[in-house]
Amino acid sequence: MTESHPRISKAVIPAAGLGTRFLPATKATPKEMLPVVDKPAIQYVVEEAASAGLDDVLMITGRNKRPLEDHFDRNYELESALQKKGDAARLAKVQESSDLATMHYVRQGDPKGLGHAVLCAAPHVGHEPFAVLLGDDLIDPRDPLLQRMVEVQEQHGGSVIALMEVAPEQIHMYGCAAVETTDDGDVVKVTGLVEKPEAADAPSNYAIIGRYVLDPHIFGILRETEPGRGGEIQLTDALQQLAQDEKIGGPVHGVVFKGRRYDTGDRGDYLRAIVRLACEREDLGPDFRTWLRSYVAEEM
Repeated sequence: MTESHPRISKAVIPAAGLGTRFLPATKATPKEMLPVVDKPAIQYVVEEAASAGLDDVLMITGRNKRPLEDHFDRNYELESALQKKGDAARLAKVQESSDLATMHYVRQGDPKGLGHAVLCAAPHVGHEPFAVLLGDDLIDPRDPLLQRMVEVQEQHGGSVIALMEVAPEQIHMYGCAAVETTDDGDVVKVTGLVEKPEAADAPSNYAIIGRYVLDPHIFGILRETEPGRGGEIQLTDALQQLAQDEKIGGPVHGVVFKGRRYDTGDRGDYLRAIVRLACEREDLGPDFRTWLRSYVAEEM
């Protein structure tokens, strides 16, 4: 008989970072609100959670992050103005963000790392498994990674992390997983984790990307986790304890992702993400691709 595990309904989105790599643009504007084509990056992430059935979203914020709350709230003055103009298309776009999910917010206070940000969600999450989505990783909606992770968690219990194969010379930029194969081709069992190892010390080339489905026992571990790499409380360190001892909170599995991912945490990758998404848009793509080909030809 297959063991039944609690249905996941809550998503946590850490969004308290300072966005220093995008200064001066992020001096007064949260990095999560920087547009990717014509939508802020954070909206793509909330849309992904909602599409996976997680319509209870807690955002971990900090100082100067009020625009995040405003974006997912109603704007009656703007909506009224668009209604009077008869601009139904733009009105629908404005209302879309406020209808995506039930939004909650809590401030992290001290920037003590991702593990500490996740720990801030404990009172809201309680004793349920939950998802964590990092805003720098945008996953193409045609590749439903989070939905697959939820399925794996409901099947096996414990925690599930998203993994992606990267070149050995890139592994030092990621958390890295030691893994064992399973009967499912896209699922591995995680036996160990290390944060940003040098290539020679990496147990594999499986890098952790910004999607997690976590057992609530992670909170107890995070409360006891000492600051690690960078002087911050690392979520990877807490997951390492879960991977080493299944009795604490069940096993840790990984879903190996081979789909489309857009990294908006780096300036160069942010620009490439905009170009790729713009090229695929039905309303923008044809003209934009024509211009892009012409521009590249002239520059070459």
